Order: sequence, then structure tokens, then C-alpha cells
Amino acid sequence: MPIPDYQTLMLPVLRAVGDGQEHRFRSVVDTLADECELTDEERNTLLPSGTAPVFDNRVGWARTYLKQAGVVESRKRGYFNITERGNALLAQHPARIDNGTLEQYPEFIAFRRKRNNEGQAGEVSTSPPGALPLCEVDEATPEESFAQAYQRLRNGLETELLDQVKASTPGFFERLVIDLLVAMGYGGSRQDAGSVIGRSGDGGIDGTIKEDKLGLDVIYVQAKKWEGPVGRPEIQKFAGALQGQRANKGVFITTSSFTREAKEYAGIIASKIILVDGEQLVQLMVDHNVGVSAVSTFYIKKIDSDYFEGDAL
Repeated sequence: MPIPDYQTLMLPVLRAVGDGQEHRFRSVVDTLADECELTDEERNTLLPSGTAPVFDNRVGWARTYLKQAGVVESRKRGYFNITERGNALLAQHPARIDNGTLEQYPEFIAFRRKRNNEGQAGEVSTSPPGALPLCEVDEATPEESFAQAYQRLRNGLETELLDQVKASTPGFFERLVIDLLVAMGYGGSRQDAGSVIGRSGDGGIDGTIKEDKLGLDVIYVQAKKWEGPVGRPEIQKFAGALQGQRANKGVFITTSSFTREAKEYAGIIASKIILVDGEQLVQLMVDHNVGVSAVSTFYIKKIDSDYFEGDAL
């Protein structure tokens, strides 16, 4: 089953503390994971940022929303319990608790109300606090909403970047490949890389680049600005060129894509040939800041538990 969204988890969270006792948050997470019959894979699925498990994050935001509505409270760090308001809500035997349910409480409406570019002052937002206007899925937690918005921005950037690369000259594309490989840690320096790559064009090899700064091994490179998919014959030609050089490592980079036969062939031959298509090329460019520049930087912060360790509460 899919991992429940944070609104679906509101009622199970409230029921988990319905006995009136203080419950450790971590214990509630483990209990609900068992109730939801999550697999180990689902239990360990991380947010796109890799900072926390998705399920833990959603349980945490379910608790946060319940707390803002005044149906649970935290009197001790890491623990929480149900309130009289929460008991009254459970006594109604609701089939589900979600944001709509919690809007009966003024505190929750105040929590949700904000001014932003999406609406006029005084309107109640339909997105979790911290969500960006690009995200319209209310079942997402703020971290998930942020990650989804970031991915939309990144996808758009990569599409524009690939168009730009395809429109570049072959000579510029060779320099781009050099810059990327150096940024990824190959070649030692741009001067070292540039002195060897793009020179020979002999036997299906465009050039070579050092695998590391010491030059302990050499990687042979083929860079092709193509429109149509690269097929198996081109990979066979490259593999044959590697054998002629008694080499066993190569990278074939293209602005287009590879056919299924080309990928299968690269996977079964003795030489290690890495295929980098246009989509992966621009992903690597963005990851290593080649041809792109930062516009804005956002930091996702959380409570520093160690800072409050000595507090008596």
C-alpha cells in the first residue's frame, strides 16, 4: 500500500494518544508504521532531500496540525498527549480527520491564514505552511511541497539548458564536455584536460582525460552532438577503438539519446563504457554548476534539540 499522506494520519495519531497518557513521538511513529503494515522499503523511503523518512515526516506534520488545532499538546520535549478538545473530537467517532475537520477551531484557522501572492489578505490558504505557490497538492507536507516545487523549477531549467547545448557549435560542445569532466573531478585541471581531449578524432575516439588528479588511469571520451538516437554500431565502433588502445574505460556523451540495443551492448561487453545522454548530461551540468548559476538559496532548518537539552521542561 502507498505511504499514507499526513491528513490520513491525523486520526490514527490522535487515536494513538487517546488513552490520555504522554506518548513518545518515536513510539507513535513505530506503532503507526506497524498498523499501516508498511514494508521495510516503505518505512525507509526518504524525502527527496534525504533528510528524513517520508513516513516519519508525515506523522510529524499530522501531529503539528493537531497541535495547532489544540487537540494534542506537548508538555515535554519529544512527548505529546491528547487534550480535552481532542477527547471531545474522538467522542464524535469521526471516520476521518483532515484540515477541513480542524477548521472548526479558531486557532487552526489562524494558523492557516496568511498573506501570499496566491490570494488576498484574509483568505485561508489551501496549502501547508511553507509550501510554494507551484505546489497544489494539499496532501504533501511542507518539505515534500518544497521538493516538488524545486523539481518543477529544475525540470524547466534542464529543458532550457539542453536546448541551449543542442544549439551550440561542435567546438563549444567539446569545451563544455571538458568543463563538466573537470568539474566532476576528472583531468586534474582544465589545462591538462584540454591538452588531450578533442584532438585525435581517430578510430572513434575524440580524446582522453585523466581519471584522477594523479593520472593513475586514463578514460577515453567520445562526444557527439547528434539529433537522432545513437545506435549500437556507434558503440561497437567506440568499443573497438578502446580495444585498439588497450583501454577498458570509456565515456560516450551525446546530446540526444541511445537506442535500447546500444544500451544492452554497452552492458555486456568487457570494456566499461558509460553512456551519457542529453538528459543526464544537463543533470550533471546542473549538479556541478556548469553553464548555470545560482539565483536564490534557501535553507531548510529544524529545531536544534541539543540546544534545549539542559532545559528543565
